[in-house]
Amino acid sequence: MLVQHVAGADMPNAVGNHESMMRQTVTVILAGGRGSRLEPLTRDRAKPAVPIGGAYRIIDFVLSNCLNSDMRRLLLLTQYKAQSLDRHINVAWRNYFCRELGEFIDVVPPQQRIDDNWYQGTADAVYQNIYAIEREAPEYVVILAGDHLYKMNYESMVNFHHRKGADVTVGALRVSREEARQFGVMQVDTDNRLVEFQEKPENPRPTLDDPDVCLASMGIYVFNTRFLFERLCDDATQPDSDHDFGKNIIPGAIKDSQVFAFPFTDENRKREAYWRDVGTLEAYYEANMDLVGVDPQLNLYDRQWPIRSFQPQLPPPKFVFGSEGRSSRRGEALDSIVCQGAIISGGCVRRSVIGTGCRINSYAQVEDSILFDDVNVGRHSRIRRAIIDKGVQIPPETEIGYDLAMDRARGLTVTDSGLVVIARGEMIAPPVTTNGSPGPSPTLTS
Repeated sequence: MLVQHVAGADMPNAVGNHESMMRQTVTVILAGGRGSRLEPLTRDRAKPAVPIGGAYRIIDFVLSNCLNSDMRRLLLLTQYKAQSLDRHINVAWRNYFCRELGEFIDVVPPQQRIDDNWYQGTADAVYQNIYAIEREAPEYVVILAGDHLYKMNYESMVNFHHRKGADVTVGALRVSREEARQFGVMQVDTDNRLVEFQEKPENPRPTLDDPDVCLASMGIYVFNTRFLFERLCDDATQPDSDHDFGKNIIPGAIKDSQVFAFPFTDENRKREAYWRDVGTLEAYYEANMDLVGVDPQLNLYDRQWPIRSFQPQLPPPKFVFGSEGRSSRRGEALDSIVCQGAIISGGCVRRSVIGTGCRINSYAQVEDSILFDDVNVGRHSRIRRAIIDKGVQIPPETEIGYDLAMDRARGLTVTDSGLVVIARGEMIAPPVTTNGSPGPSPTLTS
């Protein structure tokens, strides 16, 4: 059983102590994964840079958590296809941090300071950047993954870590036993101290209070800095190590150190805690589709815990043509998110996410789909259960998602569940007319 954290119970007595503790913390965000299960969306960008919810990138959720938690010394470790992510950090996040006040968000690419290898695991990524952490002389180091969706106050976790006198504290989430096979699974005593840790077990052990629930690691850690450095340096000398926090560092620390679990306190304030790993195309699609619901599980309209991102200087979305009748030309969007600069020009959008600068031309239909920025859907086209990357042009009278065999013949990605994914830069051939000639070319007019 995991004893729930009581808000305020472990808060410092004085505001000065709080400010000092947060100023003594450096946050390391791991944002260098390949994201291969999200291809082709990660063909040209890192997974944390993948757009979500129309106006956001995946990385915006963890960075918003940091900003809302008053964590203002951030190191973002990148590796694969980081240009898009680096550009997003520059335009969206630099202005929130004042270097003159000791605040920063630094994008740190692999520097090969220690050896010639790329990062071999999560622990190795931090180990290879010990110099950057050491230069800031923090008392605590918070380690986060940059590719999960959730709302969390990390300040409460640091305070819990301090109060417990812990060497390591691990963020803990209650999940079903079936889901637990994808996580590190923990057993704790009555004081929330870890007594066992299994990394992605085939038969995960449930909690003592519920045989159908397991306690999963969220991949969120608070370390005492000196302890972290000692463990990383020791792990680096082990040739048989995976150099991973879940597989090596945490299980090893349980044997001889003070390791505690911190129960996830959800700032989303819904009936059920919200935490998502959008690591597959299906999971990514479902997370987006949830946002268009009447009462979505993830609340993007919460002013108490805002999710920030880059907001381009574009005009508001526009809906034009309002003819009545069965064959009318009517610009409308139902149960959908429509971002700035988008024009629904006589087309119909249902249960979809429409990115900035998109255009849905006359008589076109878009249903249950995700369109990234600047997608143009030609007249009379029909799109269903599709994810369309940035800048793709859909010719008039084209159907996507209705004949999956045809979509595969076009060279498009079609998942087992029937999602059609069109990558950035992919050209869609115009449909062939009855006389065998190509149909009309894409147009921006209505």
